[in-house]
Amino acid sequence: MRKLRWQLLLVALALVAIAILLLARQPLLRNLTAEPGQGGTYIEGLVGTLGRLNPLLDHTNPADQDIDSLLFSGLLTYDERGNPQPDLAEAWGVSLTGETYNITLRENLTWHDGTVLTTQDVAFTIELMRNTELPIPEDLRTLWSQVEVIVLDERNLQFILPDAFAPFTDYLTFGVLPQHLLGNLSPAELLNAPFNLQPIGSGPFRFGELRSESGRITGVVLEAWDGYYAGRPFLDQVVFTLFDTSEAAYAAFQQGDVMGVSYLSPQVLSQSLTNPAMSIYTSRLPRMSMLLLNIGSNEVPFFNEQPVRKAIMEGVNRQWIVNQYLSGQAIVANGPIMPGNWAYHENLARTEFSAESAIALLREAGYAMPASGEQVRSKDGIPLTFQLVHPNTELHTRIAESIQKDLNALGMNVSLLGVPYDELISNYLEPRTYQAALVDINLSTYPDPDPYPFWHQAAISGGQNYSRWDDRRASEYLEEARVTTDRAQRVRLYRNFQNHFINEVPAIPLYYPVYNYGVSSLVRGVSLGPLYRTSDRFTTINEWFLVARSQLDELEPTSQPQQSTNAPAPTP
Repeated sequence: MRKLRWQLLLVALALVAIAILLLARQPLLRNLTAEPGQGGTYIEGLVGTLGRLNPLLDHTNPADQDIDSLLFSGLLTYDERGNPQPDLAEAWGVSLTGETYNITLRENLTWHDGTVLTTQDVAFTIELMRNTELPIPEDLRTLWSQVEVIVLDERNLQFILPDAFAPFTDYLTFGVLPQHLLGNLSPAELLNAPFNLQPIGSGPFRFGELRSESGRITGVVLEAWDGYYAGRPFLDQVVFTLFDTSEAAYAAFQQGDVMGVSYLSPQVLSQSLTNPAMSIYTSRLPRMSMLLLNIGSNEVPFFNEQPVRKAIMEGVNRQWIVNQYLSGQAIVANGPIMPGNWAYHENLARTEFSAESAIALLREAGYAMPASGEQVRSKDGIPLTFQLVHPNTELHTRIAESIQKDLNALGMNVSLLGVPYDELISNYLEPRTYQAALVDINLSTYPDPDPYPFWHQAAISGGQNYSRWDDRRASEYLEEARVTTDRAQRVRLYRNFQNHFINEVPAIPLYYPVYNYGVSSLVRGVSLGPLYRTSDRFTTINEWFLVARSQLDELEPTSQPQQSTNAPAPTP
């Protein structure tokens, strides 16, 4: 007993000593986490290749978009919920009819070369978006071709729309280009202009230099700009080093050559999760995988019955697909609007997997199994037999096979057809010749959900309502939400639409893929909300700062990556 008392006393003394040491280190810890300082270089391993550093020409290249997001500014930007926020514009207003938008620029805006930025630059950029000789997305060109642009003075301009269009603020996020540098160029000259590799913008960072090796561009150096309207960023430089694969970028991180990896693929995610030197930020991507049903096809008349569609929704084990084929890196989708968006219905009813419930729905709808022969449910001589066309990638094939297995277990006969993605669109979706289709819907760039193009009656023929969902109630919700500028009213309309969608099940939402971004624990101030494009990870870059290596080594000498040899040591 005496020996035990001495042991307890020694333990108590050790705990007191540890407490004193922790108290002594508290000021340093507090300074590291709460007091950002200016200086240092952040180096990111960017997966991709560089094309043109021009926001009007980067729509097909995410790597260009990532860099351009730091070089250029738009009239408006948006927060993580998709709400419009001021950027170059100081204020904006909308007429009661929703057809006229007035914009006022901030005072004393300048380009990186010191030239004053005015509404003439904005009008010039819009003219470029209207030009049929430039590779501008067709929907963007069509919209701006219908908008009248009136320059009132150097800081004020007006947009007059042919009809009210509530999502219009999303289209004011385009990167503005300098007229004084590009105004005299033809479309052909603009496509090949030196500007595209030595850009002048108005964002928080200005172009520094290109890095190359053996004639190939290997990186881009950006420098903090003192004249940025929101204030100079804490970081002195952001350097992008280009890599062909996520694996190569992560290997560079392990070697201390970069401090971040733009995309952690499933192949490197498991390693990075156990790396104490890396902080991982996760968000859902603006894409949704969905099982479309051709409701208007006479070949599969049973898809026009809500109980059959609902049985398919309940009978497909979507969570198993996410776990088995996506390594858990996706979010099961329950409706047509992305979670995290201002229009998303947080209390939308969830559909859980239940083969028993699905079979009960089919029985109640009159679909019975035959007494003998092929085990396929039928009603009035029409069997539940259909073809599922899908992209012929390995992932989509596995998902299609999983759906086939689940639905066959319900008494359906599902055959599969794998085709290239462009063929799936041109030969099956657009002519509406498919019966069921596995697709990925791209919801990127614009945070306003605007489900109108996919689900309104007007888009059944020639539009993107590939399911041919002919529902007047849903269309009325979408029509009204598109023209009213009252945000509360739009939220209510989209909530009603989502409730109606999940009750009628015109298609089967499967999942939203997840994006994983890795950053060294030396980098502080990073935050990641829902993404509308991957460059949104830089939304808060003005707040990023670096912890000094010497201070961090005193605390965690074994858990940090080596400092890159390509940049000066970061300072607090």
